Amino acid sequence: MYAGQEKSGEGAPTARTAAQTVCVTGATGFVGGHVARLLAEAGDSVRVTYRDSARLGRLGELEVEPVKADVLDRAAMRRALRGCQVAFHTAGFVNSRPAERVWRVNALAPRVVVEAAAAEGVERVVLTSTVAAIGTAPGDDVADETHVYRAGGPGMVYADSKHEGEQEAMAAGARLGVDVVVVNPSYVLGVPVDRTQPGETSTRTVANFLLGRLPAIVDGATNIVDVGDVATGHVLAAKRGKPGERYILGGYNVTWVDLIDRIARIAGVSQPLLVLPRDVATLARLQDELRLPGPIAPEALLLMAQNWRYSSRKAKKELGYRTRPLEKTLGETVAWSRELIDAGVFRGRRMSALSIGAAGMRAAERLGLAAGLRMAERYAGRRLVAGQ
Repeated sequence: MYAGQEKSGEGAPTARTAAQTVCVTGATGFVGGHVARLLAEAGDSVRVTYRDSARLGRLGELEVEPVKADVLDRAAMRRALRGCQVAFHTAGFVNSRPAERVWRVNALAPRVVVEAAAAEGVERVVLTSTVAAIGTAPGDDVADETHVYRAGGPGMVYADSKHEGEQEAMAAGARLGVDVVVVNPSYVLGVPVDRTQPGETSTRTVANFLLGRLPAIVDGATNIVDVGDVATGHVLAAKRGKPGERYILGGYNVTWVDLIDRIARIAGVSQPLLVLPRDVATLARLQDELRLPGPIAPEALLLMAQNWRYSSRKAKKELGYRTRPLEKTLGETVAWSRELIDAGVFRGRRMSALSIGAAGMRAAERLGLAAGLRMAERYAGRRLVAGQ
């Protein structure tokens, strides 16, 4: 049980305010940084693991105890967890290549952390997974924690590895007597603890749109959540989550078209993007198999073509999880992205297939071709252009 808790009449733990010692892996990352900040601001003694000391600057002036440790090194993780009551394992590798590293970090490390926690008497581990590990919702439905995951889907190396990591961590927890609670964030936007950093893969979508480096999107759906709400969800899971359970930490179900339109409206910019049909996933799969170049990575097209709609009802009911308005999250992400652009953080980047494709769309707009696509939307029965 989370340190400083007691059982309520319904059997759910309720939190006291006693300070405790906690460890956060991946604290120099996007979500992990916010988790560490929440815990430090609450008065807990926060220990963070790191591999590269230069990245510790991303935590700013937070009062934390840094411990050098690789999450795959059992001895190092034991030292990092010694004397802790709770561990937050937020470290992960958000990519699909190289496959060996993806599997080691996402599938093996969770078990290593739980085993180290058991050896050091840590009572609870909160594991950061992803909604991708739950699987895509069928059709236009909304998935929840009961959804049956089907491994080996298109471009799903990352999802498969995270799902495996959940299973490994839960099995180790049950075997060794450690409470393991899994949280599954959706597509995370917002501002990092260190505002001078260019952000993670998810937030760079916003910056790329503002910079005119995003040529197209796919007519799929996603779920957007604020990083601050995700961090709060982690702390709530540590306090109230049931061992062996997973909790979706999502926000708002939107199509990619709607998301880009909202960002364009908030930012007050017009960057026409081509809206590709979901069937593009078939071509993207072929592109990936043949290693053919393209303006957008095939993995991105494959993932964007899926239905990532989810419900956070369980987290709201059992954890007391809540989310802020979507417009607030998008507004803050846009404002921060503009700060980086004005500061020249993205200046000097080489021309890429993305920027060339985006330039082509702008040229099409000037020639009036984009207007023709908008006129054709009524016949196509779907959006063909977004971002205006």
